[in-house]
Amino acid sequence: MTGAPPRPTPRWRSSLRWRLLAATLAALAVALTLAGLMLASLFREHVMSQFENALRRQLDQLTAQLEFDASGQPQIDTQTLTDPRWQRPFGGLYWQIDRLAPAADGIRPAVLRSRSLWDTTLQMPDDAVADGVVHVHEGHGPRSVPVLMLERSLSVAEQPGTRWRLVVASETQEAHEAVARFNSVLAASLGLLGALLAIAALAQVSMGLAPLRALQTALKRVREGQDTRLHGNFAAEIQPLIDDFNGVLDRNAEIVARARTQAGNLAHALKTPLTVLSQAAGQPGNEASAPLARLVQEQTNTVRRQVDWHLARARAAGAQRLPGLRTPLAPTVAGLVRVMQRVHADRDLSIDMAGIPPTLSFAGEEQDLQEMLGNLLDNACKWARHTVRIQAQKHAPMPGTNGPGLQLEVVDDGPGIAPDVRQAVLARGARLDESMAGSGLGLAIVDELAQLYGGRLALETAPGGGLLARLTLPAAA
Repeated sequence: MTGAPPRPTPRWRSSLRWRLLAATLAALAVALTLAGLMLASLFREHVMSQFENALRRQLDQLTAQLEFDASGQPQIDTQTLTDPRWQRPFGGLYWQIDRLAPAADGIRPAVLRSRSLWDTTLQMPDDAVADGVVHVHEGHGPRSVPVLMLERSLSVAEQPGTRWRLVVASETQEAHEAVARFNSVLAASLGLLGALLAIAALAQVSMGLAPLRALQTALKRVREGQDTRLHGNFAAEIQPLIDDFNGVLDRNAEIVARARTQAGNLAHALKTPLTVLSQAAGQPGNEASAPLARLVQEQTNTVRRQVDWHLARARAAGAQRLPGLRTPLAPTVAGLVRVMQRVHADRDLSIDMAGIPPTLSFAGEEQDLQEMLGNLLDNACKWARHTVRIQAQKHAPMPGTNGPGLQLEVVDDGPGIAPDVRQAVLARGARLDESMAGSGLGLAIVDELAQLYGGRLALETAPGGGLLARLTLPAAA
């Protein structure tokens, strides 16, 4: 029992761009949030500190104006209190004087009070305040409006055992509204700053990843056969990677070239003794050993074909892994057509190559293209009655590739191949007509070479009768 296959990772999660942006935006969001909370807290503390300091000055003024009459009762000259809110009922600024009698008599609140208190009093918490010490409280004033209250107690020499409490209070609504307005402006400002920083982060990430786009372009040129190495101006941080990659490309080309040389040397070493054996078997005077001579002749021809076969495979296998290969199509086809016209000169065939655009190129070795097209043209010329036509065009990318495809068609007006045997003729050594010269390897070589390049060979019926051989290969951009 096997488990469910792992789910593919979403593209955005594997994107370096989105990872950098997400990390940057998350850091910006945290930083701006913390900055906003800190600034809002500092501003509130500053406003409330200024508010408290202003109220403390009012308490000092009230303390300075406190006097006692002959009976020991406190009195305040209200004309000396300059703030008009003292005189306006519920004006937002209040004062009162409480008598803190000995414990046996209790507290007498509001012995004196400001006109702004009207018929209400300030309710103070029951706490012990040392003489001269100022206590700060938050509470509610007239009409249950939030206020900040400052109290101070004092004693006078003329009244031993009696203490007085002076209280000033001010409504905090305006201060809280100022803090709220500041917080709104701060939130809008930080939001705008966050948007600008996000745009700057996007620009920074785009500029930072620009060398990777240049690298992608350079790799595309190598893949499409326009360059054999990575070229361009890259950032200093990426240049070591470019140098290493170019070193790999150079090393790969060197290995392929060495393998081709070794394969060529091996072919030359084999073909020379094979030629000697073939010539010896075909010399006159070997009538007594004619069966043996024919056997040697046949086997040497078979070995020679196999050598050619495997050399073509080895050359194509190495070339299809070597980037930067580019073979113009039109000159190669023109050369093959000239050869076919000489080989089949006695048949008076018309070979039309007008359908070959001059801009098309094959992303592979010229020898491999000659091997494939040569076999297809030779096969078409053998079976054509009058005309062979060659045409080519750009094709959609082949499966597993991003580059363009190349589609070539070789059409003849011969008898064609029946659909039920088309697959069989692509096998090595398969021949439909033994009377026609050949080894039966031509179409098989074409099919296998095309597959090594990621393409394919398809045999179809031509529109006017005959055979249409459609060859799909990678194109060089």
